Amino acid sequence: MANGQDISTAAVKAPNRWTSFAAPDPTKFGFFWLSAFFVVYCARPEDWIPGLKIIPLAKIAGVITMFALFSNLGRTKRTFKDVPLEGRVLLAMIGLLSVSAVLSPVWKGGAISQTINFAKVFVAWILTFLLTTTFERLRKIIFTQTASVAVIAVISIIKGHNQPRLEGVIGGIYSNPNDLAFAIVLTLPFALAFLTTAKSSFKKAIWVAAILVMLACVFLTASRAGFIDLVISGAVTLWHFGIRGKRPMLIVGTALAGILLTATAGGKLYDRFAAISGNSATEQSAYGSFEQRKYLMERAVEGIAHYPIFGIGVNNFETYSGVWREVHMTYLQICVEGGIPCLILYLLFFQRGFRNLKILRRTPNLDEHTVLFVGALHSSLIGFAVGALFAPEAYQFFPFFAIAFTAALLQTVKEEKSVETSTLPLLPSRKPRRWMEIGENSRRVEIPSTLRG
Repeated sequence: MANGQDISTAAVKAPNRWTSFAAPDPTKFGFFWLSAFFVVYCARPEDWIPGLKIIPLAKIAGVITMFALFSNLGRTKRTFKDVPLEGRVLLAMIGLLSVSAVLSPVWKGGAISQTINFAKVFVAWILTFLLTTTFERLRKIIFTQTASVAVIAVISIIKGHNQPRLEGVIGGIYSNPNDLAFAIVLTLPFALAFLTTAKSSFKKAIWVAAILVMLACVFLTASRAGFIDLVISGAVTLWHFGIRGKRPMLIVGTALAGILLTATAGGKLYDRFAAISGNSATEQSAYGSFEQRKYLMERAVEGIAHYPIFGIGVNNFETYSGVWREVHMTYLQICVEGGIPCLILYLLFFQRGFRNLKILRRTPNLDEHTVLFVGALHSSLIGFAVGALFAPEAYQFFPFFAIAFTAALLQTVKEEKSVETSTLPLLPSRKPRRWMEIGENSRRVEIPSTLRG
């Protein structure tokens, strides 16, 4: 301009005269298809909507999500340079699993196919980090996952009320009752966060109903691992929301709901716990399952001893076990199938998620909604870390999504704090003025210590 005034400054002072410079958000397309991928993966509509089974929704969503990733390169606020260490660790882990598949002593073809299928999580992870640039977007993507799992719980109960343990009612990641219970438990803290932040009584009632249905579904699966996971994750959630958040009625309501569900839907679960001792006359199959899991763990340790570096390949333990069963411990599963180096990367990846949450919890002046979702993410990850001791969930996407949420939220808070501090007045300095500023409008930005690095 003739007077040297910056265009952005003029636009702020007179926004009505500069509306022609407003540009559409180039990331909306990518975020839409990322949301579609979450719906397809989490809600599995092809399993309960007639006519959709013939349409390969997962492949279509995967291809379009890949297209969205490449079409948004260079157009997002964040770039690959901003991707945190956990993103690179995930990529390295997939690389190791690929080598393991090629060198598999059991079944190379199956391992390669399963590794390619698992690699989709990296695309979803990167897109979640690059495109989830505001807290509102983070809420939307978490809402998509939570609402999808709530729908799955409803459909499972409706379709499988006569099916023992709801086994096979929904396909894919929900076909096994233990996996169904695990997915619900990891999502319940988010449902409670939406309940707590809902403003209208109608929305609160919807979320209360959704939580009750999800809890009932966990009890109907009669999953012992799922129940233990629920107790641990639920305790952490109540600490964040009830005790720390000073909501005593939430604790009372949860206790009443637990008693009611135990009395009405906990019979099968009680029998399966009683069967561990081998004295239950009604659930001998559960005792057999317990003994079989001990054998599978011993077999997994043998596999690690024989193939410690690259393992036997993704999802090849079922064949290697000799009884066509998975080892019911995630850490043994990833170690025997990917090798010890892969287990190290796996643990480092999830440790980074806890680190992100630790930084966020120590960050001052976070708004109430952000604090609630930080608590929900912490509860979900605690639930995973404990539940992984009792279930084969190494390749389920939900825990990886949770780490992506922590990374995206931490980056968003960093960016917001950076903008806020850029408006602070000049801080005094002992250095000569010529080294401190260029031009009369310069500012020295001070970032809170908890958000550095």
